[in-house]
This record gives sequence, structure tokens and C-alpha cells, in this order.
Amino acid sequence: MEAPAAPHDPVETELTVTSPEQMRELGRQLAKLLRAGDLVMLTGELGAGKTTLTRGLGEGLGIRGAVTSPTFVIARVHPSLGDGPPLVHVDAYRLGGGLDEMEDLDLDVSLPESVIVVEWGEGKVEELTDDRMEILIHRTVGTAPAEGANPRTAETDEVRHVTVTGLGERWAAVDLSVLSA
Repeated sequence: MEAPAAPHDPVETELTVTSPEQMRELGRQLAKLLRAGDLVMLTGELGAGKTTLTRGLGEGLGIRGAVTSPTFVIARVHPSLGDGPPLVHVDAYRLGGGLDEMEDLDLDVSLPESVIVVEWGEGKVEELTDDRMEILIHRTVGTAPAEGANPRTAETDEVRHVTVTGLGERWAAVDLSVLSA
């Protein structure tokens, strides 16, 4: 008989997303699992769907304001329209490595009462907390279309493979498979 997973063992699920609307829906479903104090790191190439996923998160959390890429402002705070946590959306693409450059954003101060989503955060925000969700979005490029099919269809342009990993004690008992239902 196999021993149960230790609280620090990562939990993971993999999904295939075939449209921007499915990516937003994934964000809405993820929002049901999130609470104040959660850090979500999004990794994926340009155009992978990180901001689209964050729009869905914002919709699911019931926040005020449209979620757009914060590339040039680095971070945006979206207050909750209800009694849920605000969403802090960070784009760390233009920042160098390490938490030092992130300190001016005061993410460590915002974390306890907010859901913080960081695009391009790998190697930059892990030190904020051991308990975090990491989402890797891999965009399928160059998939051969079926014979006779239009080469510019959802099969080639929209397919994303998404890996959702919960790290730390916070995520140890969370069933991420509900995201694929």
C-alpha cells in the first residue's frame, strides 16, 4: 500500500484548452479554489493566454474593472465588488530577476489580503511564499492540420496544454482535477 502524499508534495493536473473562451472559463473555475493570501504564477510564451486566463480569474472573483495586461504599469489592483479578495495582477516581464526588484510593488504586504497573479514571475516571486499555484501554459505551434482542413484553424492556433501545480501545504488537500470536469 502506498503512503499518502506529504503536505509539501505538489498536486498537479493537466488540461487541454482549445479556445480563448475555454481559457477564460478555466480562470473562472480556478477562482473558485482561490482565497486571500494565494499567489498564482503564470508561465508561458507571448500569446499563450496568461492574460486571458487572468480575465477569467477576475470574472470568477467578482472584481471591479477590466483585466488587461499590466505590461507597462507592471501591476494593477482590482478591488472586489463584493466581500471577496482583491486581485493584484502583475506582469514581471520587464523586471530583472529576483525578489529585490519586486519589493517596490509591496507584494509581501498585499499577499495576506489579496489574490496575487504574476505573469512571467518564474525566478522572481517564489520567495514570497512556499504555498503557491504555478500554471504553465504551453502553446501548440506547428500542429499539422487534418487532410483537407484549413491550416489556420483552432487545431493549430488555439490549442494550449495547461499544467496547474499546487505547491505547499495550502494546496496539499485541494483536488485540482475539478478543473478538468
